[in-house]
Amino acid sequence: MSNNKREMKVLVTGESENPTKMNLKAGKFKLIIDEPKNMGGTDEGPSPIQVLLMSLAGCLNVTGHEIARQKGLKLNSMKVKIEGVMNPCTFLGCSFEERAGFQNIVVTVNADMPDASVEEKEVWLKETENRCPVTDNIKVDTSITVVIK
Repeated sequence: MSNNKREMKVLVTGESENPTKMNLKAGKFKLIIDEPKNMGGTDEGPSPIQVLLMSLAGCLNVTGHEIARQKGLKLNSMKVKIEGVMNPCTFLGCSFEERAGFQNIVVTVNADMPDASVEEKEVWLKETENRCPVTDNIKVDTSITVVIK
């Protein structure tokens, strides 16, 4: 059995501009994460939970295209719709009966794969879901260490 263990470190840094708005950097890219006005924000960027779902869509796209390439399937494009359901009460402190994050996430993928059968598309989508790092991080417990300096 070969050892294919590798590590790829990803670094994101951020600084808060106000209680809801954070300026973030990842490599050469910058992003503002904020809350909508109805949550006390300035609505100058997507919310953290929107960014999580956006990350999922982007990762499924990259993973899906790579798997199609590996399998010799023609994938012209993908459309992804993601809906997440959560109860904001834990975050807001009005209730602690449910977890703070999404209780349910539904992903709908429309893949333009003109030469693939329904069965090939289903196998491709299952492998895409299983190999997507963001899907894995959402579905499986990941060790997170939060420290203060």
